[in-house]
Amino acid sequence: MAATEELRYTALGVMSGSSLDGLDLALCSFTPHAGRWAFLIEDARTVPYTKALQQRLVEVMHGSALDLARLDRDLGDLIGRSAMEFLAGRPVDVIASHGHTIFHKPDEGLTLQIGHGARIAARTSLATVTDFRTLDVALGGQGAPLVPLGEQHLFPEYRTFLNIGGICNIALHEGGQVLGYDVCIGNQALNMLALEAGLPYDKDGSIARRGTVNDGLLQQLNGLPFHHQAPPRSLGREWFEEGILPLIADTRIPQEDRMRTVVEHIAMMMAGAVGKGADALLVTGGGAHNGFLVERLRALCSCGIVVPEPAMVDYKEALIFAFLGVRRLRGESTALSSVTGAARESSGGSLVSAN
Repeated sequence: MAATEELRYTALGVMSGSSLDGLDLALCSFTPHAGRWAFLIEDARTVPYTKALQQRLVEVMHGSALDLARLDRDLGDLIGRSAMEFLAGRPVDVIASHGHTIFHKPDEGLTLQIGHGARIAARTSLATVTDFRTLDVALGGQGAPLVPLGEQHLFPEYRTFLNIGGICNIALHEGGQVLGYDVCIGNQALNMLALEAGLPYDKDGSIARRGTVNDGLLQQLNGLPFHHQAPPRSLGREWFEEGILPLIADTRIPQEDRMRTVVEHIAMMMAGAVGKGADALLVTGGGAHNGFLVERLRALCSCGIVVPEPAMVDYKEALIFAFLGVRRLRGESTALSSVTGAARESSGGSLVSAN
């Protein structure tokens, strides 16, 4: 910690999401004052994944235990190297890395995020926190979402939050209580469909805008059993591959129509989750750059839609995991049991010392 008049923490948040685009790095500072936290994203960068690494991250779900161990090692090394290059000698109190989720089955009491914490700490000589979710799962929780705790402390002026990442999730803050859960698929589906046209993503929703909603496909997506489960609930890539992919891979439906239908599905699911009580809705995550998706969300929601500045859109989750790393250092809770359904609050995360 910097020796200043006020207690101040500097942390590097590292996020690898299910959309498989790369590592988000956010250098952040946090200052507690009068029961609130001031914060600043001082610098941020995305390190794109190579196609070879993207392929390994997808295929390892069906590979050997040795493949998984090697990928855990290699991703930890990549995070460590990327952190060192990005920081360029700038001091931090902690690196907080979400890791990359390979398996997420809280109903079986397991969740796995790879990106070896000891390898990160060894390469950087910095205190490192990883494995944020497993303690909450061991306590009977979903282990996700964890971001609502950070929203509660860092964005008290908002009551409703949507994150449009590989998976879409919502947080509802009302009367001191927080409810948060995964809502539906997000960029995992949209990016996969864009790849059919040789594109990494559908820029501004231009492909979807040209399409027409396929009513049959929309009914199948909306009718998936997950969407009728009460919270707490969370999703992993397994669900995408087993439940979504077989539906949207039907090439008898033109690509632009499948894209348009997925956009409508996402907008409908999120608007339904928001309901009618919200006033202002803060929307972040890569999907917030999809102008057509945001347009459909505005059309279906009665509340005001707020899309913040690009740095906050792209790095809010990395910011919050940096904050969770600080809380882990302080021995404070990193998960809200009201969100995850765990038996109690907990300070989760495996801390590897810099020494």
